[in-house]
Formats: sequence, C-alpha cells, structure tokens
Amino acid sequence: MTSTPAPKTILLVSGLSGAGKTTALKTLEDMGWEVVDNLPLVLLDRLLDTPLPAGHSDADERPLAIGIDARTRGFDANAIVRRIKALREKHGHDVETLFLDCSGSELERRFAETRRRHPLALDRPAADGISRERELTEPLRRWASQVIDTTAFSSNALQQEIRNRYTRERLSDPVLTILSFGFSRGMPRNADLMFDMRYLRNPHWDDALRPKTGLDPDVAAYIARDPAYEDTVSRIEALLATLLPRYAEGGKTYITVAFGCTGGRHRSVHVAERVARYLQDAGFSPTVSHRNMESAPQDALEKRRPGGPKAQS
Repeated sequence: MTSTPAPKTILLVSGLSGAGKTTALKTLEDMGWEVVDNLPLVLLDRLLDTPLPAGHSDADERPLAIGIDARTRGFDANAIVRRIKALREKHGHDVETLFLDCSGSELERRFAETRRRHPLALDRPAADGISRERELTEPLRRWASQVIDTTAFSSNALQQEIRNRYTRERLSDPVLTILSFGFSRGMPRNADLMFDMRYLRNPHWDDALRPKTGLDPDVAAYIARDPAYEDTVSRIEALLATLLPRYAEGGKTYITVAFGCTGGRHRSVHVAERVARYLQDAGFSPTVSHRNMESAPQDALEKRRPGGPKAQS
C-alpha cells in the first residue's frame, strides 16, 4: 500500500529573464531550502512523491523551491496556475509563488552589460524578447503570492530581500564556531574575527598550572584575576552580540570567531569557553573548538618568563 506523501512547503519562483531568479534560488539554497531549477512540469508529481532517504523522517523535510520560467519545457502560465490550485486543494501542500519583475529598460541594460542574449530573442533585440516574455508570464504574475520588482535592486539587495521574506526558523542561521588557538603554532586561515588574549597574565609560568588547560577552574580563576580581564572580555562579548546578527543579515553561511594566546592551551581556551556560554545564553548556537589545547606545553614557545630572561628557542 502506497502511503500519502506528507504536505510540503513549496515556493515556485518565476519571473522575467534577467530579473534575478538565479540569485533568488541561490539565496534560498544557502538558507537551507531544497532547490530545483527549470524542472519540466510533467516531472513535478514525481519529485513531490519521491520519499526521503532511508533513516529520515518528515521532520527532516526541507522546504522546496522550484524555479520556473518561460524557458522551462512545457511552460504554460495558465496551466501552472491550475497546478498551484491543485497542489493546495487536493494535496494540502503549502504553496506560494514568487514572481520577479523588472522594468524593460533595466532588463535591456542588464543584457547589454552582461553581453547575454535574451532567451526568447536570440536573433532579435532584447526588447522583443522582454515584451514576449512579459506577455507569456502575465497570468503567473497576477496569481503570484508575492511580486518583487528588482529594477532598483543590486544583487546583494535582492539577496537580503529574499532572506527577509523567506527565513524559516533557524534554517538560515550561520554556522558559528568559537575557536581557540596558539599564535606560536600558526594563525587560523578561516577566522572572520580574531582576538589576541596575550595581554592577559599567562598561567604557563605558574608551575602548578602549566600542565593544565583553560578548562580547569584554577586556571580560569588565575586568568580572571588579571585587572584587565573582566572589562575587556565583557566588551568583546558585547561587540559580538552586535556584530553576529549583522553577519547573518549579510548572508554569511559560516562565521568563525578565534581567540589566540601564545600556546593555545590556557588563556584562549578559557576565554573561548566563556564567550561561547555568553553567546549561547544570548540565543546563538556556537560550536567550540580548541585547536591546540592538547599540544604539549613548551617554554620555548612562550618566549619570555615574566621578570626573567627570554626563553631559549
């Protein structure tokens, strides 16, 4: 017996060539949507009926964005409208339609700038293809749940508009990593923000603390007694609480915040853990990684003992 597929969230993305459909679909994909472009309409049922891979449940179902334009095989705007009604009424799917519009003069400028031919006017002026496509897609534009006029939009502005309209729960949240590392063992290449913790007192030069790490309470207490500690770390936390949402709004998929000290075992580890707890309490979902915490302590890497001669390298 064939089970009835669970209702899906579906967004049909259409519009005029050059108006930004590719940008919109790419942004949705980055936000966690499953994206299919230029799918022949005869294959739509097969796509919707395809079960999830083994081991996945309906809870794993991602929203689906389908790109359709006048180049799609079997394109018929009126037939698409009828299909949308059927998906809603007969199958219970949550279906929306987004139509990307743009002025003819701006579309002509874009085609001239990119030196692309309009797909419906390969041997004629772009204006002819724009006019023909506007006529073909007009029923779909009238039916669309949302219309975005991209005439005055840059690519980045369109991306932001798509994120604002179609963010779903936490699917679009960037992957946030809080990293600790040792400068003496090389700086990380993928850090978006980097903070140097070498201004704090160094537990390495306390014989009882040297073999321990920033995860140990007595190491944490030693670092926290530095007069500069509380004020500076609190300022870093407040700065991140301000910056991270702006990075998310800008569409960053991965954000790495790195904290470094000399060896990467004490100060950077402790501060990374503290900041991660602060961000978690503030509603973020950070992952903590300690790159050099398990490395053996070495006096030569620490360079100088406080009040003593420079360490031998």
